[in-house]
Amino acid sequence: MTRQPSQATSQQRVLSVMCLSLVLVVSGSSMLNVGLREIGLSLQATATQLHWIVDSYAVAFAALLLPFGALGDRYGRRTVMLTGLAIMGLASVSSSLATSPDFLILSRVFAGVGAAMVMPGTLSTITHVFPPHQRGRAVGVWAGFASAGAVIGLLAAGLLLEWFTWPSLFVFTAILSVLAITATIAFVPNSMDPAHAHVDPLGSLLSAVGIASLVFGIIEGPATGWGSSKVVAAFAAAAITLVGFVVWELHTTKGVLDVRLFLNRPFGTGSVSVMVQFFAAFGFFYVAAFMLQGMMGYSPLKSAAALLPMSVLIIPLSALAPGLAKRFGLRLVNVAGLVSMGAAFVVMANLGDNPTYVGFLPGLLLLGTGIALSTAPASESIVNALPPSKQGVASAVNDTARELGGAFGIAIIGSAFSSTYATSVAGALVNVAPDTAPVMQTSPLAGLDIASKMGPQGAQLLVDVRHSFMVGFTRGSVIAAAAIGLGALFVLWRSPREVSQPQDATQPLSETQSSTYLETLT
Repeated sequence: MTRQPSQATSQQRVLSVMCLSLVLVVSGSSMLNVGLREIGLSLQATATQLHWIVDSYAVAFAALLLPFGALGDRYGRRTVMLTGLAIMGLASVSSSLATSPDFLILSRVFAGVGAAMVMPGTLSTITHVFPPHQRGRAVGVWAGFASAGAVIGLLAAGLLLEWFTWPSLFVFTAILSVLAITATIAFVPNSMDPAHAHVDPLGSLLSAVGIASLVFGIIEGPATGWGSSKVVAAFAAAAITLVGFVVWELHTTKGVLDVRLFLNRPFGTGSVSVMVQFFAAFGFFYVAAFMLQGMMGYSPLKSAAALLPMSVLIIPLSALAPGLAKRFGLRLVNVAGLVSMGAAFVVMANLGDNPTYVGFLPGLLLLGTGIALSTAPASESIVNALPPSKQGVASAVNDTARELGGAFGIAIIGSAFSSTYATSVAGALVNVAPDTAPVMQTSPLAGLDIASKMGPQGAQLLVDVRHSFMVGFTRGSVIAAAAIGLGALFVLWRSPREVSQPQDATQPLSETQSSTYLETLT
């Protein structure tokens, strides 16, 4: 007689599989940052092509999260997840066989489509499987892996490239996809609410086009100029379609997302908190990678390892954060996390012209603590604000807030870093050869590399370049700290003290109950 696993064992298996799938999605972009140089040399890719090898995934991913979240609610979250995992696996195999940059970019688009099918299902499945009194900790574990997944991907990529070539990154992803598919089939139940979940084709199309246009404009702005014709066109398309989305959702009874929910205190503050957190964190990590490799001379693998203490801290603290929120109040824990993040950026802004890892580590640990304390309660407040039939949509909103915040953070903080460095270093380059000075001014890493190879005559220039580098890094850290400070004030003002009480996802609400439930939250 076969012994059936206990309910707790089954729940932990589901949580483990969801975290595996989550890391697969989150690391799908970060892993490539380590291998871009080798990919560029192998495929003879231009700088623009390398740019889109990474960002094509992000555009497709962000654009389709909400439609696929709704699709999972309607037709089955596991069904949509398995389809997405299969697409990711096939796209990874295709990527590993790429012989041209354009083919690789196309494969990355399909990988992003698959990722958008997977990620909303990870959180919504957890809210379905775990009863209300256990859900907070499970969501906390999910949030910990969501935050640490990028660093895990960087570290895995660095290790792979120590022994193999760049296709191994995609082969590894394909293997993880197969493992995730197998484990999902074996351990994860399907969940859906076809009676109350709506796909809303027009709303889904408008949101997809609007978010894709917005993310495209954010990504292209720093590269081609915020006033360039294609960036302006992208933002115009985003404005038109997103306004159309809001108007449509306000007038349809079967929309994909009731936009009035953003006026709901838990849902609205949770969404803002998540967006602000990842604006600051993603933007900071973008410039921190330059600092670790350029100013400290770390290899990509050592840079990823340098960030690992933060991830080690995030995962266990994220599991504890929802419990702390129940004991001390959602607002206090969320704000405490944001304050810790802000303190981390203040530490980073004061590293000086000769930063060391000893000085960097305290800020990193403060940042990890802050992310853990703020992300899990914010995510929980978002999913608890919607009924069981809309958990895929709630998860998609949470994920979209992450992606939009991260895209804005990389664009704005990255641009501030680059432009501040260029302005600061300009005076030191007046006596540098005309064919070399522009390269040193536009690329901080190139500036450090060239100045370090000039010998004794370049000693003062190297000092000036390092100073300018850290002026730019400080500016980026200050912007991150300011964004977090504003976010903390907003959460302090608007957030309720307690997390909304979640509904039992195993007992779907009727249409009347669902409507009443939403009204009581606003």
